[in-house]
Parts: sequence; C-alpha cells; structure tokens
Amino acid sequence: MITISETQDKVFTNNDFQNVMLGRQSIRNFDKSVKIPHDEMVKMIEEATTAPSACNLQAWRFVVVDTPEGKEKLSTYFMKFNTPQVQTASAMVLLFGDTQAFKSYRALWNKAYENKQITKEKLEEVFNTFLPLYEHASRDMLVADSTVDTALVAMQFMLAARGHGYETNPIAGYDPKKAATTWGLDPERYVPVMAIAVGKPAPDDEGEVRSVRYPVEQVYEFH
Repeated sequence: MITISETQDKVFTNNDFQNVMLGRQSIRNFDKSVKIPHDEMVKMIEEATTAPSACNLQAWRFVVVDTPEGKEKLSTYFMKFNTPQVQTASAMVLLFGDTQAFKSYRALWNKAYENKQITKEKLEEVFNTFLPLYEHASRDMLVADSTVDTALVAMQFMLAARGHGYETNPIAGYDPKKAATTWGLDPERYVPVMAIAVGKPAPDDEGEVRSVRYPVEQVYEFH
C-alpha cells in the first residue's frame, strides 16, 4: 500500500517547505479561467486530513463549491467585501466542524486494530477513555473541539494547495447561521469554521500587499 508521504514528490509542484510556508499570502483576485480537477482537489483534501486532531477524532467536513450555481448560493450569505474571492476563485472550500464525529470513532479504531496498527490493549483503552469522554460531552465541548480540529486541517489545506501550485484566502466573513443549511447540512451537527478561496492569482493582478506582522517579541513570553 502506497502512503501519502511516498507520493508527495509526484504531486507537489512546489516541494520547498520554506517557500510554501513563508511565501503564503491571501489572494483576493484569482484567474477565473483556471479550473481545479476534482481528483486533484480530493488529493489536496486527503493531504490536509493528515492534520492532527483531538484524540484522532478528525471532526471536520469539507464542502467544495466550484460551479456558478454553487457560487450564487454563496453570495446569499457571504459579506459583500468577499465578493471578489467568491466570483473569481477556482473553488471555495467550506470547512465545518463535525460535533458528532465520535459516532464513527469505534469503527475507525476497530479498523486500526484489524490492520494491526494498534494492540488489543490500546483498543480497549480508547474505548474506555476517549470514546466515553465524547459520548457524554457537552455541546460546548464538542463545538470547541471540532472547531480546533477544523482550524488545523484548514491551515494544512492551505499549505497543501500551495504545494500544488495554488494560492488561497481564508474567509470568515459570512452569516454562520446560514452556512450549514444552505448546503443541506444539519446546523446542530455541523459548525461553520472557515471558507477558503483557492485558485491561481489573476495574471493582471498587481500583487497583494504583504500584511504587516507584529514584532515577534510582542507575541511570546517564557516562564
């Protein structure tokens, strides 16, 4: 079985980590002529989902919008200043936290045990500790956990997209009360976390202004 790590050199057009991470910037105007094949989009999502998550719960859900009809739906609840991204991006990737991801947890770990990735003792530990924690959790905890998980996978998706030669723009400027229902998702289960515009920068774009960062001394402390 070939793993993701074994095929990275075949899928990344940019495999320079320094450039991928430090060269990332948010793009507002994309090349409307660029289409991202669905198989490549699925590959980027697969790569993104190697992100860490609380207790390996993987509490995230992706909705990819790349049709005119889908973008028209986006315009009904996105803030107007995000119109350039919505209209020009090759795709808008909507990320939701799944507050009921724990319902698939047992099957996930049973598969790991069947594949001899974990011992029987580890399996029982998971079922006796992590699983009950989520089965009896408050909604506030489930929302918080799934939001953190989804934020991690969102950042990983943006880096994976750069590895494939695309640029992105993370967006939170929309009405969260309409996000799930617009796409037929249960709003009690799926919590909107972020939308990501993805594509190639417009060829006639003069370039995005690099955002100013706080001096690093301002944002850390040691104890």
